[in-house]
Order: sequence, then C-alpha cells, then structure tokens
Amino acid sequence: MTDSQVTAVLETRLIHDIHRRATSLLAEAAARPSAPPAALAEVRDFLVAHLHHHHESEDDILWPMIKAKAPTAADPLAGLSDEHDRLDAALDALGAAPMDDSDRTALLDTAVAVRDLVHLHLEHEEPALFPALRDHVSEAAWAEFSQHVMATTPQVGMHLLVGFLEQVGTPEEVEMLIGGIPAPVRTALREQAQATFDTLRAAG
Repeated sequence: MTDSQVTAVLETRLIHDIHRRATSLLAEAAARPSAPPAALAEVRDFLVAHLHHHHESEDDILWPMIKAKAPTAADPLAGLSDEHDRLDAALDALGAAPMDDSDRTALLDTAVAVRDLVHLHLEHEEPALFPALRDHVSEAAWAEFSQHVMATTPQVGMHLLVGFLEQVGTPEEVEMLIGGIPAPVRTALREQAQATFDTLRAAG
C-alpha cells in the first residue's frame, strides 16, 4: 500500500497543505496596506484557532497512539512537540497583533513568523510522521482519531477550511473529508471563502 492510499497520510497531508496555504496567504496579504482588516482578521483568527487545535490533537492523542505501538518514535515526536510549543507561542503573538490600518508592522511580523515556522515545522514533521502513520496506526484507530478531531474542530472560519481544502485537494479528496456536509451548505461556505480570498487578492 502506498502513502497515497493510506487514509491517515492523505488526510494529514491535506490538513498540512491547508496550513501552508493559509499561512502564506496571511503573510502576503498583511504586507499590503490596502488589505481590509476584516478579511485579514478572518484568516488570522482561523489560523490561530485551527493550528492550536491541530497541535493539541497531535500532542495529546496521536503521539501517544504512535508511541504505544512504536516506543522508538518517542524522541522524534518529543522534538516535534517542542516545535509545537514554539509555534503556539508565535500563534499567541499573532492573535494579539492589533489590526491597525495605519501600522501593519506587528501583524506582518507575526504573520511572517508563523508562516516560516509552520513551513519549517512541516518539513521536519512529515518525514517522521508519514511513515509512522503508515506503519503504526491502523485504519480503525485513525478513523476514531479523525472523528474526534472533526467533532472538536473549532467553528472559527469554517468557510475558510472548506475554501482552502478545495484549493489543495482533488474533488475526490475533498469529498472524503467533508462529504458529510450538505451540498447547499458547502456551496455557501465556498462562496463565503472565495469572497474573502478575492478581497485579499484584490488588495494587491
């Protein structure tokens, strides 16, 4: 079975790609003085809430699940949790940055810091995590974990979650992750997300 066929790897890759895309968009848009604060705040608040939740789910549930099957994974996973701590501190700084039209310095600096940390962290995490998911997490265990994550996912910026997912995933992958959302609701969320994306890109 290849990584592309392993549900745990596929779903994790999609979430990671959303984080890459969202942090890049915010850092780029924050550099544009004409970007509306409301649209910037949408993406900022989405990132802070969802990245915190993602890290907590890994540290508290997924890492112990892997270590129970593969004790040798403990040290690499501990290193990744240390990076989560640094990322969470950067996210707190981003969340506290003022949305000031006259001075975007704090928002830009913290958005760039989060983007750079997230991209670097994922370069470290994926080579260790993807093989561990493939080799040590059963489909049943992943399904239980995934259901818990979905049930506890913050409701902040759900339209952006749908919008970013549709940017990074194939139609089949999108259906696998959010197929349970009724089509009219998905359409409304997609359109709301696209309006935010268009606003931020138009500001360029």
